[in-house]
Amino acid sequence: MGHQPAHRAPRAVAALAAATAAVLTAAGTGDATVATAGGHPAGAGTTAPHPASAGRALVHAVSKPISTTACLKKYNLRCYSPLQYRKAYNLNPLYRSGITGKGRTIVIVDSFGSPTVQHDLDVFSKTFGLPSTTVQIVKWGKVPKFDPNIENHVGWAGETNLDVQYAHAVAPDAKIVLVETAVAETEGLTGFPEMMDAENDLIKKGIGDVISMSFGATENTFPGYAKGDHSALLNLRYAFKAAAARNVTLLAASGDSGATDYMLDGARLYKHRVVTWPSSDPLVTSVGGTQLTLNNSGRRLKSDRVWNDGFGAAGGGVSGIFARPGFQRGVAAVVGNHRGTPDVSLSAAVNGGAWVYSSFIPGQEGWGITGGTSEATPILAGIVALAAQKAHHRLGRINDDLYAMAKRFPRRNGLIDVVRGNNSFAGVKGYAAAKGYDLASGLGTIDATAFVRALARRAR
Repeated sequence: MGHQPAHRAPRAVAALAAATAAVLTAAGTGDATVATAGGHPAGAGTTAPHPASAGRALVHAVSKPISTTACLKKYNLRCYSPLQYRKAYNLNPLYRSGITGKGRTIVIVDSFGSPTVQHDLDVFSKTFGLPSTTVQIVKWGKVPKFDPNIENHVGWAGETNLDVQYAHAVAPDAKIVLVETAVAETEGLTGFPEMMDAENDLIKKGIGDVISMSFGATENTFPGYAKGDHSALLNLRYAFKAAAARNVTLLAASGDSGATDYMLDGARLYKHRVVTWPSSDPLVTSVGGTQLTLNNSGRRLKSDRVWNDGFGAAGGGVSGIFARPGFQRGVAAVVGNHRGTPDVSLSAAVNGGAWVYSSFIPGQEGWGITGGTSEATPILAGIVALAAQKAHHRLGRINDDLYAMAKRFPRRNGLIDVVRGNNSFAGVKGYAAAKGYDLASGLGTIDATAFVRALARRAR
């Protein structure tokens, strides 16, 4: 996810980002990459809120994006451009056929937003030869003025830029509506009522075909969870029910801490398996993370594996609240009687992260490398927008279609199985990738041309 703003980045994230910074400083490069794990901005109780996507401000900006080969040599990290993702996910045939997201709208929801989101998107688009577009900003509540000295503001601004830039990169002609809420989403309830109110309002006004949510909070941190009272969380689902009634597709990041995630204080991780909401909601498509190994043109050198690179790991597991939905009946042997996450997975690794441009911190304008399931989520939002254009209408809840597509001829339907890696993290044993559905990568990853055509065909 973009990540949980309000909690501190996992120690592994902080330590490795610091190590990266040290390597860069020692190398005397002058530039340093912002290596961050994005995930779900969700913050935390008594600690200073801090989304992992903020990169902990340990390094400075890079003057211009460089090739994967140059990144490996300079930073010992793989870095990818949107053009490489277009190749890797086989998007180019769609663009050549006129499927660019035209006529469709992607809604992105982030606390606070970014004061430079339009400028930064313009630089991003010009750099990679993408068409320009105007971001429609909806401020929900009294959004505070951006302060570069408040790390929560910085974290959400970074998350916002990541979400907007990669949704646009995948669906370059789709309209983007950015909702900036006035209260930071953190672990537990905080910030969610504002987000759900905003989504509900837009849905009822007919705005948006797909909603991208790079945020979340651990199910266990909601009031009443320990006593088996889930009403606090369940009472937030009104926006999702409205989306289902109006055929709006909902996507949410599965998390960046593998099979565990943050406690209410936003600083400590649970020592047992947990999952996050809204990713765990059956009305939502849960987006997990993979690690890609690409050459400079975007061609795969290895098959994708579950993201688990030391900076973070792909979220996945079974819900403690939601029963197994009908669309997962065919994978009951894996998920048991509970909702399993993720459903599908896309690029999320920090070692294999995405170039993002930001200028919201004076004196630190430039490019950084960002990863996390909050990168994967807007990428999938763009792909859904392409499919909605192909189908000539909204797709609504796509989970039934995804699992049906995986049941017969999955590769022909654009679902590529991920069979390498696991999401064990911070001492919590996770789940291994396996043939078919698994709780580390879901149904696998995507060949966008086949996937879009199959999804649009089923939606008719």
